[in-house]
This record gives sequence, structure tokens and C-alpha cells, in this order.
Amino acid sequence: MAGQFDYIENNLLRFKQKVKKFCESCMRDPKEIYVIAVSKTFPADAIASALDFNQLDFGENRVQEMLEKETQFADRIMHWHLIGHLQTNKVKFVVPFVFLIHSLDSLKLAQKIQSEAAKAAKMVKCLIQVNTSGEEQKSGCEPKHTLKLVKEIAGFENIKLRGLMTVAREMSDEKDNAQREIVRSNFRTLKNLFDEIRQLNIPNVDMKYLSMGMTGDFDIAIEEGSNMLRVGSAIFGSRN
Repeated sequence: MAGQFDYIENNLLRFKQKVKKFCESCMRDPKEIYVIAVSKTFPADAIASALDFNQLDFGENRVQEMLEKETQFADRIMHWHLIGHLQTNKVKFVVPFVFLIHSLDSLKLAQKIQSEAAKAAKMVKCLIQVNTSGEEQKSGCEPKHTLKLVKEIAGFENIKLRGLMTVAREMSDEKDNAQREIVRSNFRTLKNLFDEIRQLNIPNVDMKYLSMGMTGDFDIAIEEGSNMLRVGSAIFGSRN
């Protein structure tokens, strides 16, 4: 698509080259890494441009914004990821089309997703969001309660648990080693949980996706085992 969003192609290529470089440095296959283009606040034309350059996975924080955009792309093959907090009263709106919910963080929310998914005869794929940084303003299940929540949700017929997600502590200086080590610790907590749960082979739980890492910390996330990055500004540019 010609026009003001042509720069997105270069951004996508540049970012994928960076992913490849970091994967090579820690002996990982870049083909393992899913890149979710976080399109929140950007218009449909920006998404269309990314789509034209073979980016199929898009992340939105807010249900209303995702709904408005989804209707504009109903005829395109693409995957919508809900990466922001999901309120129970909004569940019914996303169940019909969402590819993956990254932010399942309570039994109450799981019960609502199960109820709406059953009504729609849908299987909804979800990740459990874990609050690994311990920050009160962040959503997510506490690490020590995650396994219990996984076991509770595993019994729901219309939810398929596909992994875990976290948002690490934000860095004010991405080159500061002390801050980087805090982020690394957040990611390592999630990876250890992921491995522990996967080894239990719980029925109806498929630990496939480890969603951690954004534009500012994706390199640390790759080193710590992430296979799903949620990247906004590196692809779409800085937000107003």
C-alpha cells in the first residue's frame, strides 16, 4: 500500500533482522519467534500497510478499538491478539474472532470466557498473564498462584490454554545493567513457570507460547526463552 505508512516495510525488515541477530547470538532459531505487531492507537491504514508486507499477527490493548478495526479487515486473513486487560463485560465481543487472548488472569474471567465461548460454539485460545514484576498497577496472576489457576482452567471445555504472558518492569534506561537484570529476572520467573507447567502434561493445556518482550526489552526476552514478542514502536513508530 503506497502512502504515508510505506516506512512500515523497512521497520519490519529491520526488526526481523535484529531478532535474527539476537537468536544467532544465543543459538536459537529465529523461525521459533512470533512477532505480534502492536497496532494500538494506529489507524487501519497502518495495519493494512503491515498486512501488505506479510505481517499477519496484530495486538490491541482495548476491546473497543480492536472491534472497530476488525470490522475493516473482515475479508483479510489475519490474527487478532488481545494483549490488554479484559473486563468480563467485554468478553462476548471478542470471543467470535479473537485469535489469542494474552491477558487471562483470574478464574472469574475464565468462567466468563467459557460461558461466552460455549454460547458461540467456539474454542478460545488463551495465555495466562502472570505479574512477574510484583507491581500493583500491573494486571496478572501472582507467580505462586499460577499453577493452581492453570489446573482450574484446564477443566473448561471451550478454553484452550496455550501458554503464559508477562509484562516486565519498565526500564528508564535500556542500557542500565541493573535495570536489565531486573527485567531478566522477571522473564526468567515466567520461563521457569512455563517449563514447570509444561512438564506436568496437564490435559487440555498446551504450553506452546511464551509471550514476553516488547520493543525495549525483546533482546533479553529472546535470551530468556520467549517465542512471542509484542512489538509496537519498532514497527509502527512512536505514538503521539
